[in-house]
Amino acid sequence: MAPRAPMANWLNDTNDVTAVFLAAGQIPNLINLAGGLPAPDAWPVTEISELAGDVVRDYPAETLTYSPVPGLPKLRDVLAERYSTPTLPLTRDNVMITTGGAQALDLIGKVLLEPGQKIAAQSPAYLGALDAWRPRTPVYAPMQLEDPACDITAAMSDAQFAYTVPNFSNPSGRLVLVEQRKALLAAAQETGAWLVEDDPYGKLYYDGNPLPTMLEMSATGKAYDGPVIYLGTVSKELAPGLRVGWIIAAPEMISALTVAKQGSDMFSSGLCQMIAARAYSEGLADRILPANLDLYRRRRDALCAAMDEHLSEFLTWEKPSGGMFVWARVKNPAISTDALMQVGLEHGVCISPSSVFDPEGLDQSGIRLNFTLNEPEKLTEGVRRLAKALSEMR
Repeated sequence: MAPRAPMANWLNDTNDVTAVFLAAGQIPNLINLAGGLPAPDAWPVTEISELAGDVVRDYPAETLTYSPVPGLPKLRDVLAERYSTPTLPLTRDNVMITTGGAQALDLIGKVLLEPGQKIAAQSPAYLGALDAWRPRTPVYAPMQLEDPACDITAAMSDAQFAYTVPNFSNPSGRLVLVEQRKALLAAAQETGAWLVEDDPYGKLYYDGNPLPTMLEMSATGKAYDGPVIYLGTVSKELAPGLRVGWIIAAPEMISALTVAKQGSDMFSSGLCQMIAARAYSEGLADRILPANLDLYRRRRDALCAAMDEHLSEFLTWEKPSGGMFVWARVKNPAISTDALMQVGLEHGVCISPSSVFDPEGLDQSGIRLNFTLNEPEKLTEGVRRLAKALSEMR
């Protein structure tokens, strides 16, 4: 018998951390500070269950059969209206629905990347994006946008696109300031690179007023045909299990992405799309937002207070003004945060090490901690366990 054909080479270059922290919930008494998970307390369970029944009864032809590849017109129209401004008039031709935000990243790679091409990426970078594009073996030009010495134009030169999470970046929790957003847009215009604005946390401002999106900043008052590819999702505003995301971009980009989606999953769930359309058009997402912001603000404050008490000896960090994460660096360069993850698991706490947010996997000096999933008492206990793990390693 002939040997079986080998697996693709890119599989040898993946990380197993995502699987570890997604499975962490199955380990008894483990406190998961690793994942980017919203709190079940924030889900509008009753309202979504009622909407599900209503839309199946009222729209069986839309919810229970095949859907158009770019998404249901109803949801595309709702989102076009939701994101339109006087200077940014959007139509459904600017909107495509995806099966979660992760599919949006995958489709962008399919449309824009040939093997070995360049991506300019905000550094550290979201590991889900790195995983989505890994099969295309891109090369990365890192952009540390908070560094005044960062040459954004040089990084974006010859790049297919620049990838950013400007509102409370995953993993760093940083907010990209308006001047940095302007610089990214200017570099996109100068270099011809597309500018991907991934915005799952754009509603999660706990301090201060929301900054304008780069999509808004690139508007001209005419039908949108700018360089920004904007990504959104219901996962942080309603519930991640709905698996509804969207892309807002120039019609030519939407058309190309639609071709890619047709060969991916053909269409996203009509049932989930119609639930999302009704949730937005009836104001559900806006009604639950204030309570969710209060919930997450308290949890952020609890995590940072516990870190101040137990981790100041070992780590440095900044308190984020929004989002879901605190990004911390070890003071002792001899401590590997890959090793810290394993020691932490032995102490009953799971964290995300910085190596998975580095395209080369070399950075072992940082950790990402999530504060949205757990109640304050659990966050405090998780920090205590992490402090014990760090004490053991010094």
